[in-house]
Amino acid sequence: MRPLLIATLFVWIGVPAWAQQYTGELGIDADDVKLGQPEYSPYINRSYPNRVLWGDTHLHTSYSTDAGMIGNYLGPDDAFRFARGDTVRASAGVRARLVRPLDFLVVADHAENLGLAPLIAESNPDLLRNPWGKQAHDLVKAGDFFGAYAFWGMEMAKGVDPMDDDDLVRTIWNRIVDSAESFNEPGVFTALHGFEWTSSYEANNLHRVVIFRDGADKVRNLVPFSNYDSSDPEDLWQWMQDYQNELRGRVLAIAHNGNLSNGLMFDDKTLSGKRLNRDYAERRSFWEPLYEVTQIKGDGETHPALSPNDEFADYYTWDKGNFGLYGKKPDMLPREYARQALMRGLQYEEKLGVNPFKFGMIGSTDSHTSLATTREENSFGKATPAEPGMGEERYQEKITGIVPSLDGADVTIRHYQTLAAGLAGVWSRENTRESIWNAMKRREVYATTGTRMTVRIFAGWQYEDGDIHRPDFAEHGYANGVPMGGDLVSAPNGMAPTILVRAVRDPDGANIDRVQVIKGWLDNDGDVHEKVYDIACAGDREIVSDRCASPVGNTVNLESASFRNDIGQAVVGAWWRDPDFDADERAFYYVRVLEIPTPTWLAYDKAYYGDEIELPDDAIMIQQERAYTSPVWYTP
Repeated sequence: MRPLLIATLFVWIGVPAWAQQYTGELGIDADDVKLGQPEYSPYINRSYPNRVLWGDTHLHTSYSTDAGMIGNYLGPDDAFRFARGDTVRASAGVRARLVRPLDFLVVADHAENLGLAPLIAESNPDLLRNPWGKQAHDLVKAGDFFGAYAFWGMEMAKGVDPMDDDDLVRTIWNRIVDSAESFNEPGVFTALHGFEWTSSYEANNLHRVVIFRDGADKVRNLVPFSNYDSSDPEDLWQWMQDYQNELRGRVLAIAHNGNLSNGLMFDDKTLSGKRLNRDYAERRSFWEPLYEVTQIKGDGETHPALSPNDEFADYYTWDKGNFGLYGKKPDMLPREYARQALMRGLQYEEKLGVNPFKFGMIGSTDSHTSLATTREENSFGKATPAEPGMGEERYQEKITGIVPSLDGADVTIRHYQTLAAGLAGVWSRENTRESIWNAMKRREVYATTGTRMTVRIFAGWQYEDGDIHRPDFAEHGYANGVPMGGDLVSAPNGMAPTILVRAVRDPDGANIDRVQVIKGWLDNDGDVHEKVYDIACAGDREIVSDRCASPVGNTVNLESASFRNDIGQAVVGAWWRDPDFDADERAFYYVRVLEIPTPTWLAYDKAYYGDEIELPDDAIMIQQERAYTSPVWYTP
C-alpha cells in the first residue's frame, strides 16, 4: 500500500477565515502551537522554520568508482571534515578550505560497484576472490589506472554487475554509514545517509540521489539499489517503498541533470513505454518532491529556445546531447528543463487529478573530489583531473563525449564549461536529520548557483505592500499564507495571489541586482504559458513593462578577478500581486533572485595563474549568480 504523508496543520490565533492554511511536516509536536492566552514571552509557542541551513546533497568521494578510479583518494571522512570547515589537502595536492562550514552534507556515492577503488587499494581478499575484481585490481596495481577505469566502464555499459557480491557492497556501505554517524552532531552539523542510483539508459541521464531521514539503526546493512538492479525509476520507487514498509523508515529521491537525458527526465511516457497515468503521477510526486535544478553539469531551470522572452534563460546551457551516444534534437528540450516540466505538470494535473512534476528546487555540486566547494574563487572542479594545478586538463577534460556519438553529433562538453557548483538552502527550525529531511519533503527549500544569499517568500491573498517591512515578517507570512513549496487553492472572490519576498546578499558575496517572479499557467484551452516579472530592481531603477528599465551595471575587473558592491543592494524586499490572474486557471509561481555581475572561476584562475594557462575563446569570464525558490502552486 502506498504510504500516507501525514501533515501537521498550523492553527494560528487570529487567522482570517480566508487565509490559506499552511500544512507540512515540520517535525514538531501537535501541541507546539497552542490556542488561548498568549505567554509573556512571545516565542514560547513559536515553531515555524526560522533559519536557512546550507548544504550539499550530492557529493562523491573515492568510494564512487568514477572518482576513486581516476585519482580521488579522499574518502567519506575527508568529505565530512571538509564540509565542517577543516582544511583538507585535495587529491592533486592543493590545500582547500570553505569560506564558512556547511550545515549539512549527503555523501551520495554511486551504488554501482560501491567502494571498488578503496577495495583495490587495500587488496581486499573478497575482491581478489572474484576473477573480474582481481583483473581490475591487477591493472591498478600495475599502474594502469585509466585502463582499469575503462575496463570497469565496459562492464557498466553492459548493465551486468561484474562483482555481484551483496556482502561486499554491505561492507562498504556500512563504512559510509559509520562515517556519517561519527560526524553527525545534532544542532551543529548534520550528516545525512544517502547514495546515488545511476540510471544511464542508452547513455541518458536518469540519475537520482536517494536520501534517508533515518539513522544507522535503520540504514545499516542495506544494499543500495543500483543500475544493475534496474534502470527504471519505478523500480527504484518500489525499492524505496519496500524500505519504508519493512524498516519503518523515511526516504526520498532527487533527480538531476535532465539536460543530459535527451528528453527522458520529464517524458510523457514511462521508461517501459506506457503513457503516464494517475498511479505513476502519485508515486513520482510522492517519492520525488525535489529536483536538483543547478549543479556543475549545467543549469536546468530553462533553455533560451524554450523561454525566448527571458533574457536570463541562457545560463550555462548544456544542450549538445546525452553522455555520448546521441546528439540533442529540439523536440527533446521541453522534457528536460524544470520550468517546462512545472508547466506540463499543470496539464497532467488537469487530466489525471495529480501532478507528477510537482517538485521543489535545490542546487548541489555533484563534485567527485570529496570537496563540496561552491564559490567561484574556490573551485576544485568536478573531478580530480580538473583540480587546481592540473594544467590544461583542468579546462579540457571531457565531461561528455568521451565516447563518440553514434549519430555523428558533436556532444563533447569540456570542463571549462562547468559551473563552480550549486547549493541547497533549507528553511529549518533545527539542524538535525529529521528537520532538514522534513523541509525537503515539504519543499520549503531553494537552489543557488553557489552563493549563500538568503531568500524567503510567502504567497497569500491579502498581503499588503508594507508587509515586507514588518519585524514579524515570517510569523505574519505563515499566519496569512504559505511559504515556498506550498499550495493556494480556490481564490476568494475578486482576489489575486500576492507574494512577499525578502532577499539578503551572501555576507561574503555580491549585492543583489533584481528579484523576479516566474509564473506558469494553464489556460482554459489546455495550453501552458510562462511569463517573467521583475518585481524589484536594486537602486533607483524603475520597472517598465515588467522589466527593470536598465541593467544594474558591471564593476568586474577581469585583470584582478574582482568586483565592487557599489552597485546593487545588500537587501531587497518586494511585494507583488499577480496582474494577470484568472481564478479558473491552474498556475505556479517561483522567485528568481539575481546578483550583480561577478567573475567566474575561470577569471579567478586567469588572475591567479596568469600566462601559465590559456583559456578557450568562448570561456565565460563574467556571470550573474542566482537563486531559484521552490514554487507555490495555485489550484482552482
